[in-house]
This record gives sequence, C-alpha cells and structure tokens, in this order.
Amino acid sequence: MPTLVDRVAAHIKARFLAESSGHDWHHINRVWQLTRRIAAQEGADSEIAELGALVHDIADWKFHGGDDSVGPREAEKLLRSEGASEAAIAAVVDIVATISFKGAGVVTAMRTLEGQCVQDADRLDAIGAIGIARCFAYGGHAGRLLHDPDEPPVLHQSAAAYKASKGASLNHFYEKLFLLKDRMNTPTGRALAEQRHRFMEEFVAQFLAEWNVAG
Repeated sequence: MPTLVDRVAAHIKARFLAESSGHDWHHINRVWQLTRRIAAQEGADSEIAELGALVHDIADWKFHGGDDSVGPREAEKLLRSEGASEAAIAAVVDIVATISFKGAGVVTAMRTLEGQCVQDADRLDAIGAIGIARCFAYGGHAGRLLHDPDEPPVLHQSAAAYKASKGASLNHFYEKLFLLKDRMNTPTGRALAEQRHRFMEEFVAQFLAEWNVAG
C-alpha cells in the first residue's frame, strides 16, 4: 500500500513533470533525494522532511504574482486530502511558508531541523552546475537578459525589493547564489555546498572572460 509520502510524490510528479522554468518535477525530486540524505545524517524526522521537500514548490510566489501565501495553502490542501495528521500538516506548512530566499538582507531562519534539511536541499539545487542551468532557464522564462554590464547587482534589503527585481540573470549569482553556501543550516548541507560553490565561481569567471572579448 502506498505511503503518504508515496501518494504525495505521485501527485506532485503528475502536476510538475512538464514545467519548464527549472521548478519542475526533476528539481523537486532532486530536493527530495537530497533532503532524505541530509535528514538521515542530521537525525531529522524523515516523513516530515520528505513531505516538506515534495511540496516546497507547490505554488511558488514567483508564479503567483508575488503572493507567498498560496504555497502554504496549497500544501495544506493536498496533505489534508491525502489524510496527513494535523501535526504533520502544521509542520510541513511551516516549512513551505519559510523556505524561500527573500533577499540578501532578509533572514529566513527555519524553526525546525526538518525545515533546515529541506531548505539546505533546495539551496543545494540552486547552486553548482544544476543551479547555473536553472538560473538561466528561469531567466529566459521571465524574459531577463543574460547579462547587462551597465546594471550592477543589488543586495536587496527587503522581500518586496527582491520580488520586484527584474535584473539580468548573471546578477542573480551575486544577489543570491553566491550567498547560499554560508546560509546552509546543517553540517551536511555546508559540506555538500563547498564544491558546488567553487564550480559557480569558476563558471562566472569564465563567462565574464568570454563576454569581455575586446578586453
């Protein structure tokens, strides 16, 4: 008989398999698998962490006019329809409500170990080779330039400023992606982030060297 985690995974896979902005089922599945790995290492409640991973992007604010209340509502609706306990629903909804990066100057501290595992897994999938690909996939989806040398990165000090940003994709490395290594919550997450962070640094250096062909 399928478990609650299995049933939620099947629903999310069917819903997001064809998504093309980098927030598809494959992203969610990678976050799920990374979460399982981190939760096992850190001693977190596996079911809560896995459910949090599976529904963390169920209704991302980026696709709902900046409204970050939609995700928690959709997560609660799905979990309740699948018979999750009230305690599990509350724990997972809290993860969904807190997980998103909201600007360089905004603290988004997770209140539970399970949430910390999911947040680390989600941030790991935002960096490294996959993170680079997802950055430019979303940038194309949102109509953003690859790079604008005349537009410096902005370290947003509020969630509203971050959400309103329309900057070029390369700026996103400075505004978010390069910051994530030092914002990992767990020892496991921090260890896994090191190599991915170095790869991004090398990529951006190569990108700029190729961009500046006249220099």
